[in-house]
Amino acid sequence: MQNRSLRSALYMPASNQRALTKAEGLPADALILDLEDATAVGQKNNARALLATKLIKKPYGKKLVIVRINAACSDWYGDDLRMAVAVKADVILVPKLDNALDVTDILHDMEALNAPKDMQLWVMIETPMALMNLYEIAALGRVSRLGGLVLGTNDLAKEMNIPLPTAQQPNRIGFHTYFSNCILAARAYGLVVLDGVFNNFNDDAGLKFEAVQGKQLGFDGKTLIHPKQIDIANKVYAASSDELILAQKIVDAFDLPKNAQLGAITIEGKMVERLHADMAKAMLDKAKFYE
Repeated sequence: MQNRSLRSALYMPASNQRALTKAEGLPADALILDLEDATAVGQKNNARALLATKLIKKPYGKKLVIVRINAACSDWYGDDLRMAVAVKADVILVPKLDNALDVTDILHDMEALNAPKDMQLWVMIETPMALMNLYEIAALGRVSRLGGLVLGTNDLAKEMNIPLPTAQQPNRIGFHTYFSNCILAARAYGLVVLDGVFNNFNDDAGLKFEAVQGKQLGFDGKTLIHPKQIDIANKVYAASSDELILAQKIVDAFDLPKNAQLGAITIEGKMVERLHADMAKAMLDKAKFYE
């Protein structure tokens, strides 16, 4: 999973059968099928049953299937977790975690349910305590099935008293330190890390600004709330044709026998090191996954 592209991860309400069906044909790289915020309290049990019936049929092809369950302190957590394990979701996403012990408890619950070995746990980073304990949480990625961090920017904005971006003030400056810390923790411990959502799904320019900003910061991709947002996120987070051409040139050049023992060579007038060849190979591998 580490090398596959996750440019776009679309939240879809698990309570909406029409939306679950529509998701089959959408070009999102991942689907976050949501039993938490997108599902009303009175619909939780019905949504769980609906989602179980849907997922048992494996309808989403090579899209990464992520089930966001309700928080461990909720009345629905146990049933949600059992269902997600039973249908063999690719990833279980858990909200409202504060520390490494919270994560360890869920990991133990997954083991007790005999979750498949390749099933990952991802966690929402959306509370001040989670930010304070970020590196202890991320370190579990080295020793467990923890595989990803997902930014919950709406919750963080509320908890941290950070204004949400507007057309007049789009840069999200209040989040930058937290974003960089999350990305650093993810890179240190080999985790996927996804940017938060952009709420105005009719504002293409605002979404593009955030996606470009997130890519520059180092996020793997962006979480989305509406199908209209998928194409922009996919385009921004994908490598351009020029980038792919250069990447292939770098890989081909280092594959030449005369360069086999060299640590750096010149390509198009620029010094290129072997680490750039590794980066180029990773870029090409990601691009191939969604050809």
